[in-house]
Amino acid sequence: MIRQSVFLATLGLFLFARVSAEENVPPVLTLQECVDRALNKNFDLQIQRFSTEKARDSVISADAGYDPVFALSTLRAGSKDANAAPTRTSQEDLTRFSVTQKLVTGASVTAGTTLDRYKVGPYTAPPPYNPIYNSGLTLSVKQPLLQGAGVTINRAAIARAKLGVTLANYYFKGVLLNVVRDVEGAFYNLAFAREQLKVYRFSLGVAQKLLDENKSRRTAGVATDLEVLQSEVGVAAARRNILLAQQTVRNNEDSLLRLIGQFEFDSAPGDVRLPDDSLPPVSFDHSYALALANQPDYAAGKTYAEQLKLDALVAKSNRLPSLDLGGAIGYNGNDRDSYGSAAGNAWSGDAYNWQVDLTLTFPWGLRAERAAYRQAMSNLNQQESSLRQLDQNIFVQVRTAIRSFETNRESVEISSLSTELSEKQFEFEKARYEAGLSTFRFVQQSQADLDAARVNELQARVNLHLSLADLARLEGSSLDRYKIKLED
Repeated sequence: MIRQSVFLATLGLFLFARVSAEENVPPVLTLQECVDRALNKNFDLQIQRFSTEKARDSVISADAGYDPVFALSTLRAGSKDANAAPTRTSQEDLTRFSVTQKLVTGASVTAGTTLDRYKVGPYTAPPPYNPIYNSGLTLSVKQPLLQGAGVTINRAAIARAKLGVTLANYYFKGVLLNVVRDVEGAFYNLAFAREQLKVYRFSLGVAQKLLDENKSRRTAGVATDLEVLQSEVGVAAARRNILLAQQTVRNNEDSLLRLIGQFEFDSAPGDVRLPDDSLPPVSFDHSYALALANQPDYAAGKTYAEQLKLDALVAKSNRLPSLDLGGAIGYNGNDRDSYGSAAGNAWSGDAYNWQVDLTLTFPWGLRAERAAYRQAMSNLNQQESSLRQLDQNIFVQVRTAIRSFETNRESVEISSLSTELSEKQFEFEKARYEAGLSTFRFVQQSQADLDAARVNELQARVNLHLSLADLARLEGSSLDRYKIKLED
C-alpha cells in the first residue's frame, strides 16, 4: 500500500505538471518545416548561390569571345608648307569601319571598308582630281595551323566555364547537405534538451514530495533532522539541474534559429519532438553505392579533373610553334565627285589587291611552354590521386556511419531497459525507506540513478537519429527525404 501510494502521488504530480504546461502549448514545429525555412533564409545557402550565379556569368563571358567586334574610327588632318612656292596646303578626312569575327577553328575574319577625302592647295594646281574621294573594301583571314588550332582548343574556355557551373552546383549541393545535417542536429539536440528539462522538472516534483513527506515523518517522530536536510539538498540539486537544463534549452533554441532564419531570435521555436525509433535497416553496399553516386565532393572532384584535362590540352597545344596562314583581298575606287561615287567604283573590280602570308614564330626551345604542360599534367595526376583518396575516405566514412547507426540502435534498447530497471529500483528503495529498512540517502541515490537513466535513454535516441543523419549526408539521400529539388 505504501509503495502504491507513493507511485500514485508521484504520477499525480507529474500529470498535474503536464496539464499545467499544456495550457499554453506552442504549435508543433516539424523537421520538414525547419528544413524548408533554412532553404529560404540560411546564410550559407544564400552565400553559395552567389557563387553559382558568378559561375553562370563566366560561361557568358567565355562565349562572348566569339561575338563580332565592330570598330569605327574617323580622322581629320591637315598640313601647310610655307617654304613652297606657291604655299602648299593639304587636308585629309579618313574613315575606317571593320567587323571582326572569331571562329571556333581559331581563325579570325575581318571585313572592313574605308572612305577617304584628300584636298591639296593651291586649288589652281592641275589635279587629276581636287578634292579626290577614295573608297576601299577589304576581307582578311588569319588561321593558326599549329598552336591554337582546332575546335577543341578554341572552345576549351567555354567548356571549362560550363564545367565551372557544374562545379558550383556540386558545391551548392554540398553546402545544402551540410545545412540539412546541421538543421537535423540542432532539431534533435533541442528536442533532447527540452525532454531533459521535463525529466528534471519531474525530478524536482518528486524531490519536493519527498521533502514534504520527511517533514511530516519528522513531526511524527519517525524521521530525523538529517533526513529532512538531505531532502532539502535534494530539492536544491534538482533546482540547479533545472537551471542548467534551461540554459541548454535556450542555447539550442538559438542554434536552431540561427540555421533556419535571420536574426529571428525574439520568439522560441515551437514544440519539437523526436521521431519514433522505427528506422529502416541499412546496408553498407547500398549506402556506399549511393555515396559514390551522390557525394558532391566526389562529383566535384571528377568535374575538376575534367577542367584540368582541358588545361592540359591547351598547354599541349601551346608547346607547338605559332604558324599562322593569312590571306586578304581588297578593292579600291576613286572619284572626284562624292563618297558614294567612289564606293560604287570600288565594286567595279578595276582596282584591287591581294596577299597571302605565312608567319612562323616560336621562342627558342619553348622551355616555358613545355614546363607549363608538365605542370598541367602534374595537376591532373594529382587530382586523380586525390579522387582515389576521396573514394577511400568515403568507403571508411560509410563503414563508420553504419557501425555508429547499429551501435546506437542497440544502445537505445539497452538504455530503455536500464530506465525500466531504475524506475523499479527507485520504487523499491522508496518502499524500503518508508518501511524503515533503508536510509534516505539510498532513496536519493536511486532517484539520481533514475534521472541519469532517463537522460541517457534520451541521449541514446538522439544519437541514433544523428547517426542516421550522418549516413544520409554521406549518401546524399537527405535531399529526397525532405523533397528538395535542385536546379540544373
